[in-house]
Amino acid sequence: MAKRSVLGLYTEEDAAADALDNLRDAGFEENEYEILTGTPYPEGTFGEAEPHHNLYRWPLIGAACGFTGGLIITAGTQMAYPLITGGKPILSIPPMAIIMYEGTMLGAIIFTIIGIIFESRLPRLFMGAYSEKITEGHIGVTVTTEEGRTGDAEEALKKAGTTEDIIRGWE
Repeated sequence: MAKRSVLGLYTEEDAAADALDNLRDAGFEENEYEILTGTPYPEGTFGEAEPHHNLYRWPLIGAACGFTGGLIITAGTQMAYPLITGGKPILSIPPMAIIMYEGTMLGAIIFTIIGIIFESRLPRLFMGAYSEKITEGHIGVTVTTEEGRTGDAEEALKKAGTTEDIIRGWE
C-alpha cells in the first residue's frame, strides 16, 4: 500500500502533546509521526522519544577504511616495485606511516560527511503534508502511514483539538 501523510495544526504545546498521546493510544509507532515547528523546543517537550543516532560509527568505519587503504597502497607499491637501496628493508615504516595517517584522516572525513547525510534522512524521497502556518508559530503533528490507517490518524489528531481542518498530503 502507498504511504499517505496527514497534518494537524495546534497553537498550544499541550494540545500537540495530547495529539502524540492519542496517536500512541491509536497504535501508531514512534517512526510514523513527527512534530513540525518553526520554534525551537527542547527535546521531549511534547513527549516524543529521544532521537537515536549512530553518527559516531561513521568516522570510525571511515578511519579504518582509510588506514587499510593507505597500508595497501604503500605496501603494495613497495612490493610491486622493490627498490633495494643500500641493504635497507623494502617495507619502510616511517614513509608508510605518513600515507596511512593521511588515508585515515581522509577516510574519517569522507565517511563523516556521508554519515551526516544518512543520519539527517537526506534525500527525503517522500514529502509529507505541510502548511506555511508552521513558520508563523503553529505546531504541526504529521503522521505518515499506510493509506488504510489515515482515518485513524485524522481521528486521533481531531480528538486533541486541532485548530482547523486536517491537511492531507496527497490533496
